[in-house]
Amino acid sequence: MKGLTEIRWHGRGGQGAKTAALLLADVAFSTGAEVQGFPEYGPERMGAPITAYNRVSDKPIRVHSNIYAPDYVVVVDETLLEDIDVTAGLSEEGAVIINTAKDKEEIIPLLKGYQGRVCTIDARKVSMEALGMYFPNSPMLAAVIKVSGIMPEEKFLEEMQMSYEHKFASKPQVIEGNMKALKIALKEVKE
Repeated sequence: MKGLTEIRWHGRGGQGAKTAALLLADVAFSTGAEVQGFPEYGPERMGAPITAYNRVSDKPIRVHSNIYAPDYVVVVDETLLEDIDVTAGLSEEGAVIINTAKDKEEIIPLLKGYQGRVCTIDARKVSMEALGMYFPNSPMLAAVIKVSGIMPEEKFLEEMQMSYEHKFASKPQVIEGNMKALKIALKEVKE
């Protein structure tokens, strides 16, 4: 299907991968795109591996399944690289986006021979700078927008501002910190 972008998220329970996938679906929908955003759970406990998915398209989406051949993979927790083949089925025209403070050269050997683009962002650093706490989902969400180009960055920031204002109306400090995290992350993604 032309115009279809598929994204698979890998994280651990409590890190916000599911939330980020759902936020991406909300924001893309508000721009007029057809979307899907959904999680897949294993054991439902804090720290257990989880997978979440997004489909974003300019046409109706007729497939309703997990994503086995994604255009982009987002790895919220780099420790998953040791146990899970996160690049399984990943298009070499796409990219893997990894939350890590390590150089790309240190990460590549863990990617099971993947030959496509490898992008990194230190979401911990961004999160601590913007929020004073470690919440990797906002920086990782911005990294997906930067790497995939599925929507213009300014439109993304505008829609996220409205989304955060709705979700956190009683906590304006949360809105400010998350917006700051998004803006920093857009500049910090490394290829």
